Amino acid sequence: MLIEFTVGNYRSFKEPATLSMVASKLVSQDQQLDENTIFEPPGGPRLLTSAVIYGANASGKSNLVAALDLVQLMVLDSAWRSQDTGRIPVEPFRLSAETLTRPSHFEIVFRTLSGTQYRYGFEADRERVHREWLYHVPTSREALLFEREGDQVRLGAAFKEGRGLAEKTRPNALFLSVVTEFNGRTAGIIRNWFLDTEIISGLDDEKARLETLSGWHDPDGFKEIASLLTNLDLSIDDVRLEVDQRELARVQESMPEWFASEGEHVIPGAYRIKTVHRTYDAAGQPSGSAIFDLDRQESEGTRKLFSLSGPLLAALGMGTPLVADEFDARLHPFMTRKLVELFNSRRTNPLGAQLIFTTQDTNLLDNRLFRRDQIWFTEKDRFGATHLYSLAEFKGVRNDASFEKDYVRGRYGAIPFLGDLGRLGGNGDA
Repeated sequence: MLIEFTVGNYRSFKEPATLSMVASKLVSQDQQLDENTIFEPPGGPRLLTSAVIYGANASGKSNLVAALDLVQLMVLDSAWRSQDTGRIPVEPFRLSAETLTRPSHFEIVFRTLSGTQYRYGFEADRERVHREWLYHVPTSREALLFEREGDQVRLGAAFKEGRGLAEKTRPNALFLSVVTEFNGRTAGIIRNWFLDTEIISGLDDEKARLETLSGWHDPDGFKEIASLLTNLDLSIDDVRLEVDQRELARVQESMPEWFASEGEHVIPGAYRIKTVHRTYDAAGQPSGSAIFDLDRQESEGTRKLFSLSGPLLAALGMGTPLVADEFDARLHPFMTRKLVELFNSRRTNPLGAQLIFTTQDTNLLDNRLFRRDQIWFTEKDRFGATHLYSLAEFKGVRNDASFEKDYVRGRYGAIPFLGDLGRLGGNGDA
């Protein structure tokens, strides 16, 4: 589970800002809400199973998700990507002269499936990694695994797997990523945590769909996809997966031998998703069924739900984080709420999976759905810098308050300030 994530001097974040999934000491009006949204792993802090982030357009919500996505990319790929390009894909805060030459800062604290807590971070500009660090909590106190300053790496006693690898680490690569390439045990555990953490965009379904097909394209697994979609009130009785064996074979034959030997590959063009709808006779009685093609005959919302289904089920099935930018895009507010409730329920989320998402859907600002410490806001100051803060930080907010009405009225900030649009397209005299 994710415990907290900090980003600074990256895109619109000038000063370090921290998203925390640690439950505060507040108590909800409905005790059942606390029981369903707080997960208590053995020996660890009480963690929240979901968090929602609001803010005006261009306030920095997507930049927070992009920062986490960048950390994941660097951890998984920087060891071999550094051989091809000298650029690290960081972007410092550009509206201040003092930040242009400083490195961007990233730090993440998390617990693996084995229950060990880690704190990992790095500072980098586009040319090189300036600092990097990794700590763990083997018992009750945090202990060093490694620290890096430029090209120098200091190893802790429990990180012998990193010996001799500092000189193999390019300036633009992460030391952790290099140790992973040399089959370091602890580094591999951390890499697996990042692999299991899914980061998607609600505005681009292709990545989510590929994840769905990759993990659920066998007949037994696809039954879970069908079960989820048929229970979401889409007027769908069944969902079927059809495989074009000729297309599958054609693409596989064209693969390089080294790539084909790495294992099974999903070929998106070889799969067709069919939905089954009930038909009725003139008397209104069920008479049979009609088969629709998902991509040609279903709505964008239905196609979006199919793409989301794999990451959703994977997170719930493994107890891992799912991070989604613009999660509600093309979804009815009731549908979005239903998906959030899957994570805010001990019955459907027994392993403590986490959903962290950005949205503009104010219907979700409900004290029956979220605790105050699950609701976050992004707002830019007059210098263009993003500030991230939680509703729990506001004093005097009652548990039975109307979060939505107070937000729309501007009590919590993080709303757009609009100019006089009536002057557009005319002389302003109307």
